[in-house]
Amino acid sequence: MAFSAHWSWFALFCLFNTGNLVQGLCPEERLAIEGGTYTLSNQFEEGSLLEYHCEEGYHPHPHLARVCHQNDMWEPAPRRSKCRQVECPDPTVLENGNVFPTKSQYFYKDEISVECYEEYKLYGSSHRICLESGKWSGQHSVCRRDSGDYCPDPGIPPGGSKTGTLFDIGEKVTYTCQDPTMILIGSEERVCQEDGHWSGTGPTCYYQHTYDTPIEISNAFGRGIKNTFSSLQTEMHDTQEGRKIKLTKDGILNMYIAVDISSSMEKHIGDAKVAVLTLIEKLASFSVSPNYDIIFFSSKPLQVVNIMDSFGENKKSLSELVEQIKTFEFKSKDQAGTNLNKVFEKFLEKMALIKIQQSTDFEEHQHVIIIFTDGAYNMGGKPLQTVESIKALVLMNKPKERQEHLDIYIFGVGTQIYDTNLQSLTFGPPEQPHYFRLKNEKLHETLAEIIDEEDIKGLCGLHRNYGDMSTFQAKRNKYPWFLSISVMTEGPTSLCLGSLVSPRFVLTAAHCFTLDHLILKVNVEIEDGKPPLEIEAIHKHPDYNISSKVKQNIKEFYDYDVALIELKKDVNISTSLRPICLPCTKETNEALKQNLTCLQQEQFLIKNHERITFLTKNHLGEKHAHIKLGGNRQDCIIKALDAPGIANKDVSEVVTENFFCTGGIFPETDKIACKGDSGGAVFKNHLQRTIQVAVVSWGNIEMRACLQGGEVNSDKDSRDFHFNLFKAVPFLKSILGKTGQRYASLDFVN
Repeated sequence: MAFSAHWSWFALFCLFNTGNLVQGLCPEERLAIEGGTYTLSNQFEEGSLLEYHCEEGYHPHPHLARVCHQNDMWEPAPRRSKCRQVECPDPTVLENGNVFPTKSQYFYKDEISVECYEEYKLYGSSHRICLESGKWSGQHSVCRRDSGDYCPDPGIPPGGSKTGTLFDIGEKVTYTCQDPTMILIGSEERVCQEDGHWSGTGPTCYYQHTYDTPIEISNAFGRGIKNTFSSLQTEMHDTQEGRKIKLTKDGILNMYIAVDISSSMEKHIGDAKVAVLTLIEKLASFSVSPNYDIIFFSSKPLQVVNIMDSFGENKKSLSELVEQIKTFEFKSKDQAGTNLNKVFEKFLEKMALIKIQQSTDFEEHQHVIIIFTDGAYNMGGKPLQTVESIKALVLMNKPKERQEHLDIYIFGVGTQIYDTNLQSLTFGPPEQPHYFRLKNEKLHETLAEIIDEEDIKGLCGLHRNYGDMSTFQAKRNKYPWFLSISVMTEGPTSLCLGSLVSPRFVLTAAHCFTLDHLILKVNVEIEDGKPPLEIEAIHKHPDYNISSKVKQNIKEFYDYDVALIELKKDVNISTSLRPICLPCTKETNEALKQNLTCLQQEQFLIKNHERITFLTKNHLGEKHAHIKLGGNRQDCIIKALDAPGIANKDVSEVVTENFFCTGGIFPETDKIACKGDSGGAVFKNHLQRTIQVAVVSWGNIEMRACLQGGEVNSDKDSRDFHFNLFKAVPFLKSILGKTGQRYASLDFVN
């Protein structure tokens, strides 16, 4: 997008520098904002974006940003700027009722009450609050009475006006915003239809500072996407992970994603990738496998992922697609200007090719277009005609019958959004909004929130990898399977970690339980302030016997150091408490987006020097290490002979093939486990899912630094040994895969 015409919305991703500013092309004078601050993307040089910032409940006025142009001038020209209170649209436009209190303006945190005249009934919220987003809380308030009209009175949105007082079939109402600086989002005209509903979507009046919240977008965009997925399903069935959506054999979903970038944003291309990856990983949580076409664009479209590669025998896996996005290189040549029409032309071209190649199945295809832009296109002409051609190709002259086969969603993002340019380009069921205004910061977090997780919250390994990681709640969302285990003994209380592997079972190390019949002395806690979970039984691996090699001068032998804690009842699955994925299960195959055998899963997940992660109880922090396999394994496990209580010189007697070895300083310095980390999950993340591959078991050296807590570095001699869960599959299957029990079973692969 040329800064000579408009500034790019993608500047929201910039990491601005407010340090020592060096005088460039544009003057520094008159840029300050009363009550706020500003940041610059490239100091005072040409193309630099100046963005204003205000405290919560305030917004920059009269402009949100300025751009430094070639003529050494700021656009818009500097003038007195100040942070104003966020204002909400006038709610007193309500018909047939009163709003209290009556004011000329309503600001952030102002509250109102709505009452209807006698014989009128209130539909919507009776009490509303002006929110930071510039919207009123609750539902649109309308005072209606039974007038015998075919369609109900649609009311007037705050800040708006309406023409049309007849509500019979075919009658129309039209809307405008009273303040000329406001934007009408939604349908300007609505028609009373034979089904008793109004056409289009209900209008809302927005100020320039008004935006849609993640919750609002989740309720609209997320619902629309789920409806699209659901229309492709063969069935909804229950598993231990909850309700699953499955694509039919013939149902094919094609998703086209376009991200607006600019000529000056080359160094921030990584942030564009993060935004796209966040979206597709979130969509992948639904256990569906769309075909993707991904474009970054300004004056011309740059192909990141080509949907034509999705057809045929060589279709890329989701992990390959993600890698393709991560490794995409943006080389800026002549990228001045913005050509949104070219993006739609590219998508139309791909659809036409798909129709030629998939001629017999094309009618079964569904197409979803998602575009992020501020709408300031200045090249290639208006894209409306191209959008009409897309509709004609997909709808096949059957707009009502085939409406569900096409959705065009547009997200307006930036310091100045050209809403009028964009709203007419959307398409989909009229009752579902397809146009949204996003707040111009933390876009990837917004994208992660825009799909309601209620239907998928039970999927194993699903987690939220964003938020303020200094807070415990954000960490619980990132490690929702994490549980704390304490065992009361005659001496100090023994501490371990565990992982939720189903709503009824917790996986941990067998050595955490030193005595039999300890159920009453074992606490399993979520650490949410609630009482410990009630325990039904503790199942140790039948081959675990810590004293089995005492006569061979091995005081403690940890082979098969695995145990399952059975709870009395299922835990309540939520965003912050849900199972981790286990090896050799069909659920893990779904997380990997591949149909693998047990051995193939192990080969896919476990490689020499592969980085794995485990947790430390202290501050719930991550520790990273590298598995040593093949020729590197012997040099790693030999250090086990240095452990206290071991006088046997045959290391294979001490460390069996069932253990992964980590630690040391090659190929880089690993983190080492400390007391209290035992029993915790050793895991790998794959896209938005976490898969446990081992259990933290034992180590050869107690590092002095562990006494201080936190993430402790290994030295050249310290080693950790983690029990490989692929070696425990028969045990796990004998309990977790058992059918006909009081709990839901896991489905294991061969």
